[in-house]
Amino acid sequence: FHKSRATDYMRRCGLDALIAASWVNITYFTDYYNWIDPLFREYMMSPGASSSIGQGYAVFPLEGEPALIISPFDVVNASDVWVRDLHTYGKTGLDDTLPPAALASEPQRIYDILHRPQQDSTSTDALLSVLAARGLSGARIGLDMEGLTPKARQALDGALPRAAVKDCSNLLRLIRAVKSPEEIDRLTRSAAINEQVGLECLAMARPGTLMADLVQHYRARVAELGADFDHFAYSIRGLGVATEPTYHLADDDVLFVDFGCVYKRYFSDTGTTLAMPSPAPVLLERHAALRAAMAAGIAAIAPGVKTSAVRGAMWQTLNAHGVTATNPHGHGLGLELRDYPILVADNGLRLRDGCIDVPSDLPLEVDMIFNLESAIFAPGVGSTHIERTFIVTPEGSRPLTAQDRSGPVQPHIAAS
Repeated sequence: FHKSRATDYMRRCGLDALIAASWVNITYFTDYYNWIDPLFREYMMSPGASSSIGQGYAVFPLEGEPALIISPFDVVNASDVWVRDLHTYGKTGLDDTLPPAALASEPQRIYDILHRPQQDSTSTDALLSVLAARGLSGARIGLDMEGLTPKARQALDGALPRAAVKDCSNLLRLIRAVKSPEEIDRLTRSAAINEQVGLECLAMARPGTLMADLVQHYRARVAELGADFDHFAYSIRGLGVATEPTYHLADDDVLFVDFGCVYKRYFSDTGTTLAMPSPAPVLLERHAALRAAMAAGIAAIAPGVKTSAVRGAMWQTLNAHGVTATNPHGHGLGLELRDYPILVADNGLRLRDGCIDVPSDLPLEVDMIFNLESAIFAPGVGSTHIERTFIVTPEGSRPLTAQDRSGPVQPHIAAS
C-alpha cells in the first residue's frame, strides 16, 4: 500500500477516510488475501440469493489506525497482515465446548478477536461501528463503489446521513498506478520468474512439439519458484490468439507467444516470438519493425510525458516500416493484469468519480511500472510479438528485469 501517495491524494481531495470494498482494493490496503473471496457468491450458500460477491471492507483514515473487516471464519487468515485492527461480524460457528490449549501470542490474539462480544450481524454493520468508533460517521469519505453490493450500498446510504460519501473508484486506480518499494520488489521478482521459466519452455520447442507440453512445463516451473500460473497464450498461423487448442509446432512456424505468472498477488506479463527452423523471411522483417517500434517507445518514456506520446512513437515507427495493421500499446501491472497507466492513443475520456476528474491520457510518473507491446498477425502465415516491462525513473526508464528481444527465440539454433 503506497500510504504516502494515498494520504497526499486524500488531502488534495479533502477526504478524511478511504474505504475499500472490492477485494482487490482490500488486498491493496491491507495485504490480506483469500483465494475464495473474489469467487464466492451469495447464492453458493443460500440458493436463490443474489450473485453478489461477499462483502468485505478495509478502512484507511487520514488520521488513526486502519481497519480490516472480514468474516470470523477468515480472521485467522489475516493474522500476519500489517493492519492489526481486525473486525468480524455475525456468529463464529465455532465449537467452544472444549477448553482451549495454551496458545502462542498471535493465535491468542485471533482467539480473543473471535470471542469479543458481537453486536454486528453483517460486514456493513461492522463497518458502521468502525466509523462510529473513529468519529467518522459524519466525515468526508471516499468509498470504493465498484466493490459494493446493491444491498450494502443501500444500507450505507441510509446509515450515514451526515457523511459526505464520494465515489473513489478511479481515485484508487490512480493511487495504485505508482508503486511502493514493496510492490516494486514483488513485481520485479514476478517478472524475473516469468522470464526465466518462459524462455526455459521455449527452448524445448522443436517441430512436432505439442504446445500443451510447453504450457504444462511452464505451470510446474513457476510453481517451483513460488509463483502461480496466470496465462500462456500463442498464435496458430497468425489466426489470432489461443490457449486451448491442440497444436503441434511445424518446422516453418513463426508465432506470437505471451505468458505471465503471479508472485505474492502481483502480475507479470511478457511476450516474444518463437521461430522454428524454416521461418518465412517476411515475418522476420516484421519482427525487425517491432524492434524499431519498441526502441522508439522506450526512448519516449520520461516523467511528465503523456501516455499517448509513448504509444504514438511506436505507432509512427511501425507506419514508417509499412506496418499499419497492428495495435502498439502499453499497460500497467500490479494487483491486476492491467493497472493504470494504459498507454494508448488519447481517447478523450476522463478518469472521473466523486473525488477526481482528470484526463485519461495520464502523464508518466516515477515508479510507474508498465509493459510496452506490439504484435503483427498475418493470417495463414504467422505472427510476431514483443512485450517488455519497464519502470519509470527520474532520468527516463529502465527494464524491470532483463528481457532480450533482439530477435525471435530460435531454439533449433541454440540446440545446434
